[in-house]
Amino acid sequence: MRKPVSDEAVPALAPVRAELLRTARAEAREVLDRADREAEALVGEALARARVIVEEAHRQGEREGAAAARGVKAGARRGARERELAAREAAYEELRRRAFAHVRQRWDTAARPAVLDRLRKRARGLLGPDAEIAEVPGTGVVARAGGRRVECTVDSLTARALDRLGAEIETLWSP
Repeated sequence: MRKPVSDEAVPALAPVRAELLRTARAEAREVLDRADREAEALVGEALARARVIVEEAHRQGEREGAAAARGVKAGARRGARERELAAREAAYEELRRRAFAHVRQRWDTAARPAVLDRLRKRARGLLGPDAEIAEVPGTGVVARAGGRRVECTVDSLTARALDRLGAEIETLWSP
C-alpha cells in the first residue's frame, strides 16, 4: 500500500499538480480539437458522398423518366394507329355496305332483264360458248364449263369491283 501524502507535502506539490492539470487540459483540448477535425472531415465526406448519390439518382431518374416517356409515346402512337385503322376499316365496311345496297337497288329495277343478259354474255365470254348457265334467283348467274365455275352475281361483281380498287380506295379517306 501507498503511504498517504502528509499535510506538509500538499503545498509543495501544488506546482506539480497545477502542471499536471495544465498538461491534462492541453491534451484534452488537443483530443477534442482532433475529434472536431475528424468529425468535420467525416461530415464533409458524407456530404460529398450524398451529393454524388443524389446526382446519380437524379441522372437515373432522368433516364427512367425518359424511358417511361418513350414508352408512353409509343403506346400513344400505337393507340392512335389502332384507332386510325379501326376508323379506316369502319369506313371501308360502310363503303362496301353502301355499294352492295346501291347495286342491289339498281338490280331490282326494270333494267334487270338487260343486266341478266349482260351477265350471261360475260359468263360465256369467260368460259366459252358451251358454258352451262343457271340463273341464281334475285342475284345473277352462275356458269360452269370443263370443271371451271364462274359466278356473275350482283354481290360477287360488286365485291370484285371494290377489290380491284385496292390501295386506291384509301384515297377516299386520306388527306
